[in-house]
Amino acid sequence: MQIGVFAKTFAGSDPMTVLMASRKAGFDCVQYNMACSGLDALPNEIQAEEAMQVSNAAKATGTTIAAISATYNMTDPDSGRRRAGRHAFNAIAAHASMMGSRILTVCSGSMDANDKWRRHSMNDDPASWNDMCREFEIICTIADTHSLMIGVEPEPANIVSSARRAADLLSQFPGSPIRIILDPANLIEGIAPARHECIIDTAFERLGTMIVMAHAKDRFADGSVAPAGEGVVDWSHFLGGLAACGFDGPLIAHGLTANAAPAVANFLAAQVGRTG
Repeated sequence: MQIGVFAKTFAGSDPMTVLMASRKAGFDCVQYNMACSGLDALPNEIQAEEAMQVSNAAKATGTTIAAISATYNMTDPDSGRRRAGRHAFNAIAAHASMMGSRILTVCSGSMDANDKWRRHSMNDDPASWNDMCREFEIICTIADTHSLMIGVEPEPANIVSSARRAADLLSQFPGSPIRIILDPANLIEGIAPARHECIIDTAFERLGTMIVMAHAKDRFADGSVAPAGEGVVDWSHFLGGLAACGFDGPLIAHGLTANAAPAVANFLAAQVGRTG
């Protein structure tokens, strides 16, 4: 596995500054965000020169661009914002290969009009699921055009809220570019500690062969987000499960500050080393 981090963990509005900081902290790869190029996270357009700056910085620093964030609210009740997000997805997709990545990460959406990462009571409504699937149909066509994969992460606040819902999505789009990003902290949110292993094992059973990237954040006992290694996640169990599925891809840290980044990189590298 390659140890990585959200690029936006580090300050900077040009890729060389950000990727140098990431590399210095001990990370081999990043999930890139266009804000690290001084653009909007969901830009209207990307110039070829801007994409090449990412590629050149990655080569100069020895950093792999594991994925690029294209996370708009796929079920935004505001249709205009949703169109703008889709347009940005298309702009990022058109330049992803030039930047060195084949994975775009997305947000399966929330019916909350103000925060795509906040749960809404309508998220479980079948109409919301169908709305999300119509959006996936559109972006799957875009991804196929550019030979990209779409990374979907089960997020408790989103419509794809669990491993079961992620498996349902995969079943609805067989042969599509949709793949899975798995984060243990999401899987165990609100779950009693005695059930953590069972919940994680079930996720691997349902999704294992479709996992293309793992996220590495943790949770304190009170449920708040923690840097990897400082919370209740059993990393030996999670990483062992990934390895058993044949996963050898990027493990991307987030939920941390730049100051905490070197310690998290060291922790994850040690855990992966023990996993073998």
